[in-house]
Amino acid sequence: MTRRTFLAASAATASTVAAPPPAIPIIDTHIHLFDVTRPGGVPWPPKGDSIYKTALPARFRELVKGLNVVGAVEIECSPLFDDNQWVLDVMAKEPVMTGMIGDLEPDHKDFPRHLERFHKNPLYLGIRYGNIWDRDFHAKSNDPKFIDGVKLLAQANLTLDSANPTPELVADLLKLKDRVPNLRLVMDHLPRLETNVQCDGHLRELAKRPGVYVKVSAVLRKVGDKVPKEPAFYKPRLDHIYDIFGPDRLVYGSDWPNSDYSGTYQEGLRVVHEYFMAKGQAVAEKYFWRNSVEAYRWVKREANQPR
Repeated sequence: MTRRTFLAASAATASTVAAPPPAIPIIDTHIHLFDVTRPGGVPWPPKGDSIYKTALPARFRELVKGLNVVGAVEIECSPLFDDNQWVLDVMAKEPVMTGMIGDLEPDHKDFPRHLERFHKNPLYLGIRYGNIWDRDFHAKSNDPKFIDGVKLLAQANLTLDSANPTPELVADLLKLKDRVPNLRLVMDHLPRLETNVQCDGHLRELAKRPGVYVKVSAVLRKVGDKVPKEPAFYKPRLDHIYDIFGPDRLVYGSDWPNSDYSGTYQEGLRVVHEYFMAKGQAVAEKYFWRNSVEAYRWVKREANQPR
C-alpha cells in the first residue's frame, strides 16, 4: 500500500467513525386536534385559554419541521360522539396522521354498533378512557357492562389508552388487564404520576403483562413557579420508569398542544431525545417509533414513515 493509498483509507475510516448516527424517525403518539372556529366551538380547551388556538395537521407539520417527526397519532380531546368522525375526516387528506384514538364509552348501549362503525376505518386505532370528562374509571372498571365493552375492543384488536394516571387508576388498570388479558393497553403521561410503594408494585405487575405500553409523554412539569428545561432534572424520574418497563414498552408522545403550557415542542423533545439517545441507537429507535407499531398498529401513509 502506498502512502497516498494509506492516507486515503485512513481518512475514509475516520470519516466513517466521526459521522453521526442516522437520524431516527419519530412517531408522536399523543397530539390533539381541534378547530376553535367550528360552529358551536369546542369542549376543550376553554375559550380564552393560552392554548385556545386551532390545532390541525398543517400547523403540526410546520411545528415539527426539521425535527424528523414523520407521523402522529391523534388522541381525542372531546367527549362529543360526532367528533370521532370529525377527526377521521380531518385526517383523511393529511398523511402525517397515522391514526387516532377516539372517544367511546364501553358501557354505552350502542357501543358495539359504534365500535363496528369506526373500526371499518383503518385509521381508528382504539379509544381513550380514564380520568377525563368527570368519568369514574374506578367504578366503571368494576362494572360487568364496561368490562364486556372492553372485551369487544380487545377482540377487535384495538387499543385502550388510559387518561391521566393516579395510583388508583394504575391499580384499576392492573385489575382490568387481568380480566381482559388480550387487551392492548397504553398508559399515558407516566412521568406526571407521583408514585408510592404500592403503586410501584402495581406498575411492576403491569410490566409483566403482555400488551402493556407506557407513554413517556408530557415530561416537562412545573416546579414552584418555573418549568425546568435541563434534561438532567428529569433523569431520575425517567430512570425509574425505564427500570420498571425496560426498552420494549415505552413510546414517545408530546401531548401537543397541551404541552405548550410547559414549554415548546422542541424543549420537551430535547429532554427525552437526550435521555434515550444516551442508551444507544437501538433503544432510541424502540422508543421513538418501533414500540408504537405494536402499541397502536398505526397506518403507514408516507414513504418516510418507518415500519
